[in-house]
Amino acid sequence: MAHKVSAAGIAATGVVALTFAAIPSDAHAEQNPAASSLKTVTENQAAFGGTVLPSGLPRQAAADLPRTAAVEAEQQAAEEQRAAAAKALQARQAPQAAADPKPVKERAATKGAKKNATNGAAKGAAKAAKERSGKTASRSAARQPVQPTYANNLDGWIKESLAILKKQGIPASYEGIHRNIMRESSGNPRAINDWDVNAVAGIPSKGLLQVIPPTFKAFHVEGTSWDIYDPVANITAACNYAAQKYGSMDNVDSAY
Repeated sequence: MAHKVSAAGIAATGVVALTFAAIPSDAHAEQNPAASSLKTVTENQAAFGGTVLPSGLPRQAAADLPRTAAVEAEQQAAEEQRAAAAKALQARQAPQAAADPKPVKERAATKGAKKNATNGAAKGAAKAAKERSGKTASRSAARQPVQPTYANNLDGWIKESLAILKKQGIPASYEGIHRNIMRESSGNPRAINDWDVNAVAGIPSKGLLQVIPPTFKAFHVEGTSWDIYDPVANITAACNYAAQKYGSMDNVDSAY
């Protein structure tokens, strides 16, 4: 029995020796592809930081494995997040690009041009309306001559009466009116004759040109007052009467 065990041990020893002898050196690598492949793997793993075990396999620190896996997972998650964001942005821009293929700057320029054109048209319309309004006002002013003003005195009363007489086509002159006024009333618009035949008859002569009430009413000129004491109305009615009876107030040199 002991002899058999010894023989078996010797045989096992011989097998191990044969096994180690079967691993070729660098000089015989080409003749043993399996050994060459194992050597290459061992070298590559050693180059990337692994520790080569006697069996030819790399060994890393246990603490490095979780850190490396976590970093790779974080990087992968970041890549997936960026890809999802890019996809979502592309999905949002696709309808707008299809509806309006113009670039953003071009659309903004077009919008600004339209706004400027609208504002310009509005300003132009407002300016044109203002010009039309000004022209209309100018034409209205031209059609409506400025009414002259007259002084509230004998000179002003005569001039205003002459303007009315001219419109009515009644002849008279400043000199003829002024001369007769000074003889009849001395320029007093409230003068009244209470002693002559007219006064006795109850129709005394009144005003600047001493006109009796019936004559004043009969020869009253439209546009003047119906008050016999009104200076302009009195002068105009008296001149109208004198024009019809004597041709003009210029031809009157005494009581008429």
